[in-house]
Parts: sequence; structure tokens; C-alpha cells
Amino acid sequence: MMTVLVVDDEPHARRGIVLRLQRHPDFQLIGECGNGMAALQSIERLRPALVFLDIHMPGISGLEVLRRRSRDCTSSFIFLTAFDAYALDAFEFHAVDYLLKPIDDIRFTEALERVRRTSKLASLEEKCAQLQELVNSERNTQRASFLRRFAFKTRDRVAFVRSEEIDWIEATGDYAGLHVGNKTYLIRTSINELARRLDPTAFTRVHRSAIVQLDRIVRIAPTVSGDARLTLSTGDEVRVSRSFSKPLRKTLRNGNHVVGRADGSAAGIHKVFQ
Repeated sequence: MMTVLVVDDEPHARRGIVLRLQRHPDFQLIGECGNGMAALQSIERLRPALVFLDIHMPGISGLEVLRRRSRDCTSSFIFLTAFDAYALDAFEFHAVDYLLKPIDDIRFTEALERVRRTSKLASLEEKCAQLQELVNSERNTQRASFLRRFAFKTRDRVAFVRSEEIDWIEATGDYAGLHVGNKTYLIRTSINELARRLDPTAFTRVHRSAIVQLDRIVRIAPTVSGDARLTLSTGDEVRVSRSFSKPLRKTLRNGNHVVGRADGSAAGIHKVFQ
């Protein structure tokens, strides 16, 4: 249901619009105005979806009403005029349509149909924007749930390691070893749990007992057994099992991560995973 305000200084002209609107049940009349000042006040108060607006009125004209309307006004406008010369003004003010007096029933119906189409497009754009907002919100919520830092006990205190500091993670029984440079910190968490809780855009599992930070990979080389071996920026080498090689290849292809051959020359990921 679209709400409608009719603005015209001639009562019989307003009556003609009202009668024609009654044939279109998806449009609901919510007010009538006989001058521009009253139109400005009613548009601000009623917030109609559609306004039939006469151009020539004593005092404030229809064009002046559009100039003075508030910036947050979302109403659509159909001009009413006895002169087709004002068609350019209608387009200048982004009116949906303009109707010449005396109003023709067919043109009136066409104008309403144009309003319907415009409204559907606006609604679709709004829904797309809302959907994108929900997707972004969901992504932000999901990212916020990823592990960002890890606590571990030292001799006399509790210390923390940020996830971006970790080069790779190694399973050690019921513990996981966080490799940070030349140091390793043990935390009592399974590698399966870490694989679920770490940001997949930053970390990937390459073996049932190893997770690596993607940005630390500098080289990938196949092995005789059919597996592969990663060389990290720290110089550490980590085995990639066959079951994880395909997901790793896909991740590296879809991301912005650059690797090379074992001899240091540049190579595509697909060539070292054959």
C-alpha cells in the first residue's frame, strides 16, 4: 500500500485525482492540500510515498515546494500542469511523471504503473543493501570469534602470544606447540580445536599435526612420496600430507599469497602439486 498526498489549488482537480485513485487499491489517500505552504507541512508530517503536485498555485508554486522540501524527503512526485513546457522541469526535479490537464485516464494509469516500477526498484536496492549489511555483520561477528591471542604459563607469570605472531603450530599429544620465531610455547589445546577457532584467511591446516600461517610460506616442493614440503620464512620445513594438499592449493590460488619453487624460482601452485 502506497500512501498518497494530492496537492492542487483547484478543488475539482483534486477531486478528479481522488476518484481515479479509488480504482487502484494499492494506493491510499492520506491527505489533500490546496496550496504550497500546506503541502510542505503535510509532506514533512505525513511522509507520503507519492505526491501529486500541481505546478501553478498561488503563493508557493509546486516547483518551489520541491526546492524547499527537506533533504531527507523520500516521496515520489507526479507533476500536474496545464502546460507541457514544464515537462523539462519535471525531469530536472526527478519527478516520476507529469500529467497534463485535463487528465487522461490512460495516462493516469501509466503514471501509477511507473510509480510501482520505481518503487520496486528502490525496494530491491534497499533489500540488497540490507542483505549486504547483514553479510558484513555476520562476517565481522565471525571474525571476532576467531582466536586472536593465546595465554600460556611461564615460570612466574602468564604471558600472551598474538595469533599474527605465530609461524606455525605443531600437535604434541594433548598440547599444541606455538612456533614463534625460535621459541615454542605449549598450550593445552588440541590441534583440531585450533583448526576450528583460527581465522581461515590467515591459517590453514597442512597435516593432521600441523597448521601454518599462510603468509609465512615462501616455498613449496613436492616429495618422492607424493606429499609436499613447505619452507617457511623462518627456515622451518613443514610436511604437507596428500589429504591437505588440494585444500592448500585452492587456498593459495584464491588468496594473495606468493610462493616459489624449492630452488627459489617463481612457480605456479599447480605445478608444484602434481
